Amino acid sequence: MPEDRTHRAAPGWEGEFSTYFEARAPALRSTAFVLCGDWHRADDIVQNTFLKLYVIWPRLSRHDELDAFARRVMFRLFLRENRRLWRSREQVSGELPEPEGFSDSDVAQRLTVRAALAGVPPKQRAVLVLRYWSDLSVEDAAVALGCSPGTVKSQSARGLVALRKQLGPHFDDLFRNEEKEHRT
Repeated sequence: MPEDRTHRAAPGWEGEFSTYFEARAPALRSTAFVLCGDWHRADDIVQNTFLKLYVIWPRLSRHDELDAFARRVMFRLFLRENRRLWRSREQVSGELPEPEGFSDSDVAQRLTVRAALAGVPPKQRAVLVLRYWSDLSVEDAAVALGCSPGTVKSQSARGLVALRKQLGPHFDDLFRNEEKEHRT
């Protein structure tokens, strides 16, 4: 039986891959959860992201840009999955709970924002998560999504309007602070 050459070289790059996986998986999982709002789905997205990275790892030449590449893969997987699920997904009905019912703690506010984020269209949600959760610049978000900076700006503006509509007037202060930060 002929010897498989990739098998001989595997321990070196597989060790690098394992180290990268252990270091970055929790952050990617957290970002994936913010995107989709479901830990199981977030795990699937991250697993598929690392599967794609594993397959091409030996051919990757720029290991200094792995985080940006991994984010780009993850966001594209998320968007592709949402295109497929759009036809088969159940439509959620009912209204969001009244914001007055929550305490003023950060946890309650985060849960409310995450629930509202689920009502934002997937591409706009991806832009909002990249810009405001991952704190990427317009240019870096454009690279991650494979689109122009102008598209990121317009999707961001539309996404904030959709998020504002989902949250209602009780959260206007949250947006005023965000707008002030981005003007400077």
